[in-house]
Amino acid sequence: MDLELEKRTLRRVSWRIVPFIMLLYFIAYIDRVNIGFAALTMKEDLSFTASILGLGAGIFFWGYFLFEVPSNIVLHKVGARIWIARVMVTWGLISAGMAWVNSPTSFYVMRFLLGAAEAGFFPGIILYLSYWFPARHRAGVTAFFMAAAPISTALGSPLSAALLEMNGVLGFKGWQWMFIIEAVPALLLGVVVFFFMTDRPEQAKWLKDDERRWLV
Repeated sequence: MDLELEKRTLRRVSWRIVPFIMLLYFIAYIDRVNIGFAALTMKEDLSFTASILGLGAGIFFWGYFLFEVPSNIVLHKVGARIWIARVMVTWGLISAGMAWVNSPTSFYVMRFLLGAAEAGFFPGIILYLSYWFPARHRAGVTAFFMAAAPISTALGSPLSAALLEMNGVLGFKGWQWMFIIEAVPALLLGVVVFFFMTDRPEQAKWLKDDERRWLV
């Protein structure tokens, strides 16, 4: 009976959580790497050298490194639902703001802020999974979650390339449209996270009573 309950509970939890967090990581990865596509044309529009673009790409990880641990501490205290929603809305706004970069300094600042905003997402989701899956099941679930990265590269690359073709529409450059349009899913999903995500198993009304008790 316990084995049957375990399978039933984990199946229900997996279908509820894993596809959703894969979608979130898919969007996060697109917003993280789209600078590589924007650089194809923004370097000429803004007279950026390869060293400026390289430094800006690297500065993202400075912000990521500095805020990764503090962000996870806050998530543990306030709950994943509120914090992941905040993370996604913040990085969506900053990612869209990249469309108005006009100098090396503004480029560096926005890349640092984007790294700081995204810092809480990946480690936060890993922490969140530890609330829902026993240790022996966690590696498999994490592998599914991380599979969103190569999928994002495969599907996001043609999308980014297509958006660059919007050059001149409404007076915006193609790379500006790319930053704006690819930021929209993060903003929308941030709102969805707030209403859809459940912080802890004991709060999961979508589980049956025996499933909730077993998971807790």
